[in-house]
Amino acid sequence: MSPPFRRRFQAVDASFFGLAILVGALVGAVGGYFHQTIDWLSQWPGWLQGELHGATLVAAGALVTMICAVLSVFLVRRFAPEAAGSGVQEIEGAMEDKRAVIWHRVLPVKFVAGVLSISSGLVLGREGPTIHIGASISEAVSRGFRVALADRKSLLAAGAGAGLACAFNAPVAAMLFVTEEMRRQFPFSFRSYTAVAIACILATVAAQWVGGSAPDLRIAYEAGLVPVPWLIAFVPLGVIVGALGVALNAGLLRCADFSSACHARLPYAYPAVLGLIVGGLLVSYPLAVTGGESLVQRFGDVPPGLGLLLILVAVRFVTTTTSYASGVPGGIFAPILALGMCTGLAVGTVAHLLIPGAGLDPVAFGIAAMGGLFAASVHAPTVGVVLIAELTGTYGMLLPLAIVCFTAHISAKWLGGRPIYEQLLERTLGQSGR
Repeated sequence: MSPPFRRRFQAVDASFFGLAILVGALVGAVGGYFHQTIDWLSQWPGWLQGELHGATLVAAGALVTMICAVLSVFLVRRFAPEAAGSGVQEIEGAMEDKRAVIWHRVLPVKFVAGVLSISSGLVLGREGPTIHIGASISEAVSRGFRVALADRKSLLAAGAGAGLACAFNAPVAAMLFVTEEMRRQFPFSFRSYTAVAIACILATVAAQWVGGSAPDLRIAYEAGLVPVPWLIAFVPLGVIVGALGVALNAGLLRCADFSSACHARLPYAYPAVLGLIVGGLLVSYPLAVTGGESLVQRFGDVPPGLGLLLILVAVRFVTTTTSYASGVPGGIFAPILALGMCTGLAVGTVAHLLIPGAGLDPVAFGIAAMGGLFAASVHAPTVGVVLIAELTGTYGMLLPLAIVCFTAHISAKWLGGRPIYEQLLERTLGQSGR
């Protein structure tokens, strides 16, 4: 390539990377304020507990969550039906030209309804709405600067990755998520991947700058203490969470179908009843609900007994699937991590009881199971390894994480499991085609 042509291409790349910088900064700022608003409103159970007690407190908590859930569903159904749920499947559909990101309605609805649903105590993560918000911002920038279609898809992926990066303060995992989870849709090239990297890094910086830092999931675990001969013990854990991931995906889809059937017969009955139950649990037994970020850190420091862990695995499985199916904006990453932590701790506790002299720490199993369950549900094992390492700061757990994530991924495949977002997109396209 001659120097004039090289300079021309470099100028085009520079302008495109400038848009990626703009997207990353905007996503980080908006995502940061999104997290700040959720963190502030999520304190409402404490405000109630300062004024009410006993049955009155439980009734008030149930009423608050019910109102938030119903209002959130109303906003979604009335103004932006595609804003329901995580939004990752909507972005993948848009990159396949099967869905459209109508940013001017998705952005405000996802922000407001997402704040309502996540702060209400429903078992949802903030990362899904932030990813969809990021894609909406990138679509607005692309439209505003009249970006070509191919570059628009690259910026869409960059905005989505930036949303995940600022949601979890995990820019490297966010870059991998775009390339591994969206591998069928992502237009691989030097320009597109560099744009994703720039947006993810800038979004993380901007989110921290505005004070909307991600949940602190750092775990005080002395990584590297897993004895090498006993690394084999993490293989059965991978099989278990692989099967659990397949069951979780099936539960999410079946609950979504049940919710749709309920809405067709009696609108808003499902989110109203769910809100009453979750709100009552939030003020009486909060470990069973919310996204579960605080549970991960608490149990990572001081694991509970086996009996409580088994109860929480069952209860949080139900609250996770039913909450996501309600039709409000919310992600599944954080609930998956909490469910994985409880499952891994339970398996690790059993392993420690069976082989007391092996030096097996249940916390190591809990950390590894978080990545494994993510890999089994999303079918992105590499992202699972890096995401958990970045979130928890346990980089010495990379080897056990890799064992569990890839074992869980293989197990889920062999059991007939499919990526959850692929299934959700097919469901959405099927409904829109009716």
